[in-house]
Amino acid sequence: MSRLDRLMTSRTPWPTDAGLETVMIFLEGLDLPHFASFRLLDTDQGRAALTRYFDHFLDLAREVGTGMVLDTATWRANMGWAAVMGMDVAAIRAANLQAVAFARDMRERHETADLQILIDGVVGPSGDGYRIDTALSAKAAEALHEVQIAALAEAGVDMVSAITMTYADEAIGIARAAKRQGLPHVLSFTLETDGQLPDGSTLEAAISRVDAETGASPLFYMVNCAHPSHFSGVLHGPWVQRIGGVRANASRLSHAELDLMTELDDGDPEEFGTLYRDLGQLLPNLRLIGGCCGSDHRHVGAACHHFHPHPA
Repeated sequence: MSRLDRLMTSRTPWPTDAGLETVMIFLEGLDLPHFASFRLLDTDQGRAALTRYFDHFLDLAREVGTGMVLDTATWRANMGWAAVMGMDVAAIRAANLQAVAFARDMRERHETADLQILIDGVVGPSGDGYRIDTALSAKAAEALHEVQIAALAEAGVDMVSAITMTYADEAIGIARAAKRQGLPHVLSFTLETDGQLPDGSTLEAAISRVDAETGASPLFYMVNCAHPSHFSGVLHGPWVQRIGGVRANASRLSHAELDLMTELDDGDPEEFGTLYRDLGQLLPNLRLIGGCCGSDHRHVGAACHHFHPHPA
């Protein structure tokens, strides 16, 4: 059975990591222009920080007796951000190959029969993850993201996840590009405090549209970069069966408020875990749990222990 099959048939969700960029900036004290965490792979200090970070989650998965979804540090490594970072196609491709190599090395050092590690190639938005600066058509998004997705496929990821999608068209384009590369794919939308996408559409409408225009090609959908209190109230109806993952913010603040923060708002890890327990009652097909802005291994650990009260 493949690692992906193990994830999809697991009776309890696997952990993934949390707010990588906020941990690196606020807890590790590292400079991260444009939130481009893949740049950390260029220095010994950065690689050591990433190793410490992911080791926490690998330890957690080992403790609770599940596999782990190991993300690549490639949220910003796409052509939408290339120009502002002074990169071309070759540089973007190289950054993705390097990030997957780092993840594969971690897997080789930690994977066992009891700890299966699935490598997830992370694809981020072409613009800001909180708001829509320039909306792309699905066709334009497919072309823009092809470079990164092709590199992730070449490097041998198990699947790709589009994280912090703010509108349906870009998600559709990414799904089509991933399908053409033969990669299983997951799409994750970010939501505002009212439970809607930044473009004003409902989560139900976004998922329904993407499924209709891609032949329901995504393995499942996720919600990320929103506090559970922002979206738990909209999770009702048969469509929620398509949601297989949650990567919530630790903070209850809005995206606009978070943009102005100069200190980390890490909320309450224990409350975070309790809220995930409640989400588990609303989402019957939950396969993956992690965190986003402000969260770290404490938050994901608290969530995991509600789903795995008696660790192996």
